[in-house]
Amino acid sequence: MAVKIKNRHRLKEREVKELSTELQTRFGDDFLSGKVTVDIGSVEEFIVLLVDDSMDFMMQNNKAVFTLQGLLKHQPKAKYVVIDMGAVGFITKGADVMAPGISDADPLILKDDFVWICDEKYRKPLATGIALMNGEEMRTKKPGKAVKTLQYVGDRFWMLTH
Repeated sequence: MAVKIKNRHRLKEREVKELSTELQTRFGDDFLSGKVTVDIGSVEEFIVLLVDDSMDFMMQNNKAVFTLQGLLKHQPKAKYVVIDMGAVGFITKGADVMAPGISDADPLILKDDFVWICDEKYRKPLATGIALMNGEEMRTKKPGKAVKTLQYVGDRFWMLTH
């Protein structure tokens, strides 16, 4: 399905370097290395960043965050939350992640960090969100919500782009 991207324009080299530095600081890897083109545009109400014509990032609270497509492509090693298979159905319907459903998490996650959620069996990205507790608290299964879900498989953005 062809996605209509409005107000699309190319980022300047300086803007790409700033974005690359920000992503490297937050995720510990350079996802924009080499000769890549980065465009910004909008798909309905979503602001997206296209890396070589692939919608790898979107803007959330003035920060670039991975889309699920971007997570599959770049496979970051940091800021992950692994959920047990019993929680998968809830997460793919947009539920927030509850701490007891977490089987592992990056211990370096801090409260309010952007995180990505995957299942324990296949380690495929299922959702993205904002951490409501740090990684160590997630691992020790403190009660309550651990992650506020932002984007998930099957949500409105997913449907627009797949």
